[in-house]
Amino acid sequence: VQLVESGGGSVQAGGSLRLSCAASETLLKFNHEGWFRQAPGKEREWVARIGTGGATSYADFATGRFTISRDFGKNTIYLQMDSLRPEDTAMYYCAASRFAGEYESWGQGTLVTVSS
Repeated sequence: VQLVESGGGSVQAGGSLRLSCAASETLLKFNHEGWFRQAPGKEREWVARIGTGGATSYADFATGRFTISRDFGKNTIYLQMDSLRPEDTAMYYCAASRFAGEYESWGQGTLVTVSS
């Protein structure tokens, strides 16, 4: 499967962005999808997950500010990011897993830059 992210860009602190991740196959094939990010010089970290029945979970830094969702009709996963902070600056990646385990499909990433 191919995952293609879009929606990144530059925004001032306090602003919002919505990232999209278009899948080349139906999302019904997947057990769960997620978003990750990697800032310059740092390890990749998990951001959010959406699974069976639409159950969602978030990293502490994302709780209350980010919202993950998906549209089965468009085979697309979204990450709505509000109240952005400079420390949210990173490359954001979407991922998908067919099984209840590690993600096996990854996108190429979309860059988010938040200025103070």
